[in-house]
Amino acid sequence: MVAFGGNALLRSGQKGTYLEQIANVEQTCEQLYNLVARGYFLAIGHGNGPQVGTVMLQQEAGRKVFDLAAMPMDFCGAQTQGSIAYLIEQGMNRVLVRHGLRRRVVSLITQVVVDKDDPMFLNPTKPVGPYYTREEAEAFHEETGAIYREDPKGNGWRKVVASPKPVRINNIEIIRQLVEVGNIVITVGGGGIPVVDEDGVLSGVEAVIDKDLASALCASQIRADALYILTDVPKVYINFRKPDEKPLDVITVDEAKRYLAEGHFTEGSMAPKVRAGIYFVENGGKECVITEAGQLENPACGTRIVKE
Repeated sequence: MVAFGGNALLRSGQKGTYLEQIANVEQTCEQLYNLVARGYFLAIGHGNGPQVGTVMLQQEAGRKVFDLAAMPMDFCGAQTQGSIAYLIEQGMNRVLVRHGLRRRVVSLITQVVVDKDDPMFLNPTKPVGPYYTREEAEAFHEETGAIYREDPKGNGWRKVVASPKPVRINNIEIIRQLVEVGNIVITVGGGGIPVVDEDGVLSGVEAVIDKDLASALCASQIRADALYILTDVPKVYINFRKPDEKPLDVITVDEAKRYLAEGHFTEGSMAPKVRAGIYFVENGGKECVITEAGQLENPACGTRIVKE
């Protein structure tokens, strides 16, 4: 199972055009081919943060010009799941053809069940979408009930939603079956479409699921041997960007938990990735590798979290 961020498609300084994103994703897929060449069957999860932000900006333009109501977060998640999966499917297919390998690439719009009583719903903290002035945020709150909070860097006010833990991946058996026969499966995009299960009926909720944790859950349930979490640094560091920073090669689950408790990994950056790695290894996985995509040609790349 491989998880990479939405920033692998949309990079710093880019506008997010189709041509930019397809070029970026094809480059990432070329690097993923290193895993295919080593005999792995792949499932791919991805982030969607920048893309959801773009969708919400488009909806804001529609509201101002045409008085159109904004779509809910689960719909935005589904929309970006589909568009990003299409880009990955296109990019991976081109890479496979270039290497003369015949594999089917299958994209699944994936709903992920969360607990409706998850305490995160009482304290939404995940910022999404564009920035607003205080007056605009207050007006939107009165109109829709959505919660807005001020950005700590002073950029304005943003909508915040809950980030509950994933509980169950819908159609996980189908995902497993597709992977086990050699298909490359794109799933749990953006952490999955957040839904709650009410007597078997799935209903979307205003939330964002952490894509690394959702990928770890998926990897565990399809009985993957390894989880690769791709980021923008080659390894995990302790004392990051300090004079005594140290890259980590192989660490145990207990060591990873200790480094987390000591505050070496920041929230919104490396901490969720390390937690996802811990979850995967504690739930049947052999190892989690956290690294940069460009390092994948080296079988010993990255920081590896193992059981002991």
